[in-house]
Order: sequence, then structure tokens, then C-alpha cells
Amino acid sequence: MTDASPGFACAPGFACAKVNLHLHVTGRRADGYHLLDSLVVFPPVGDTLSLAPAAGLSLAVDGPFAPALSGEGDNLVLRAAARFAAHAGRAPEAAFRLVKTLPVASGIGGGSADAAAALRLLAARWNLPIPPDLALALGADVPVCLARRPARMSGIGEILAPAPALPQFGLVLVNPGVAVSTPAIFRARAGEFSPQADLPSAWPTAGRMAADLARLGNDLQAPAIALAPVIADVLAAIAAAESCLLARMSGSGATCFGLFPDAAAARRAAAGLARDGWWCWGGAGQMAPAQG
Repeated sequence: MTDASPGFACAPGFACAKVNLHLHVTGRRADGYHLLDSLVVFPPVGDTLSLAPAAGLSLAVDGPFAPALSGEGDNLVLRAAARFAAHAGRAPEAAFRLVKTLPVASGIGGGSADAAAALRLLAARWNLPIPPDLALALGADVPVCLARRPARMSGIGEILAPAPALPQFGLVLVNPGVAVSTPAIFRARAGEFSPQADLPSAWPTAGRMAADLARLGNDLQAPAIALAPVIADVLAAIAAAESCLLARMSGSGATCFGLFPDAAAARRAAAGLARDGWWCWGGAGQMAPAQG
């Protein structure tokens, strides 16, 4: 699987993967929601969503991971469209088609990215702004997936700040074909809360970025491994790949990533990591800034 072309990647219906380069759980609100601190990037790989005028609201799903969504009557795409239509005082008349390329329940924001793509498509069609509170109501990752830009994410996901200036780097994504439950991962998390990360304003090289990120972590990685031990195998395989600078889990898993000096090194590593049942992708670590 290769990087999306620049024009395709910046299209409103491109639902690119969200990768948490670090993820600290910094606290918990009275209502039970956890507070997070994360640096998020968006590589040029993802699902694609399109819409056509219709008399009602519908969603057709195909692509390699479509079977995982079969029978799902309350898909986030439909929920996003219905809520946006209600806010706008319009009938939710759209026939969506989703090509599901990203693994489901995999820690890289697939469902949230799909919902964000639905909002972008409808906003363009109706020439209306997207209400920020609507995005957050659909899920903690939807606001950052709506922006599709590298960002520092905090709060429960609603507080977005600019990311440090990032160098060119390569990224490998590997999912071992297991779905993990985010609520179960949070319930399994133990220990104290982590402080917010101290990040520089810029990184000159991929190596410097990886070295700084190595001092941080993903607070959900250990509980995820306890529930799905194959995640440890994925991390070990990525870390052993030539030129790997850092291996870590994204989000609540089970997708893991590796940082590499450039896109070419990441593509070579992804080819070598292919296993039966594993989804692997390698390429550029982020879309070009102008495409956000």
C-alpha cells in the first residue's frame, strides 16, 4: 500500500489515519472522562468517503475492512450526518460510500476520521461551517481528525494546539489483526497519572525527534499488551527493522508504529514486516502542511 497522491490526500472525503506519537494520561474528570496529552500526526493513508444526493440517509461500505462493519446500524458516518443535518435544520439526504482501508478499532482513529470526513463533505455541499461542539460530541478524536494537521491534543481531545515544527520522517504502521476495546484498556490502566510532555518548538531531524519521544511513552501500551500480548510481538518486530528510530503503540492499540529517517526506509521496513493477518503500511510520516 502506497501513500495517497497529494490531491487525493487533501480531498474532503479522505479520512486519514491519526497516529499518537506519545500519549500521556494526565488525569480524570469527575464525569469519568480521562484527560490526555498527545502529539498527533496524520500520514497519507486512510479510508475514503464519498456522497451523492439521495432521498434519505444511507451508507454503503466496501474495501478490505468492510466486513468488520457489517451489521453496524449506528455507524459514526451516519451519526455525524444526522446530527449535522439536525443542527442545520436540513433533511439528512445523502448516500455515502465508504471504502474501508484502515483496520477497525485499531487506535488510529478510523471511525473518528470517517465521521470527520462526513462533516467536511456535508459542510462543502451545504456551504456551512461545522460547529466545533458537534465534532466533540461524536467522539474525543473527531476534532483533531477534522483538522487533519499535526497537533498537540489535550483535555479529552477538544483542546488542540500547534505541534512542534516537524522534520521529514518515515512512518510504519502495523496492526496484528486484533481489535481491542478502548474502555477495557482504560480500565486496565494502573499507576499514577503522567505529566504533560515538555516538547521543543521544533525538531531539526527525525533522529532528534525520536530521541525526545523515546523519553515519553504511551500510558495505554502496557495495559493493551496485557489484554492482547501480540502487541508486544509487533513492537519487537518493528524495533528490529533496519533504520527504526522508535517503536510504539498508537492510541489504545492494537496498531503500532515505527519512526524511520525517511519515507523510503519506512516503505522498505513495511515490506519486510508483512505477516499473515498483519496489516502493514509504510510511507511519509505526515501529509504536506498545505494539505491539512
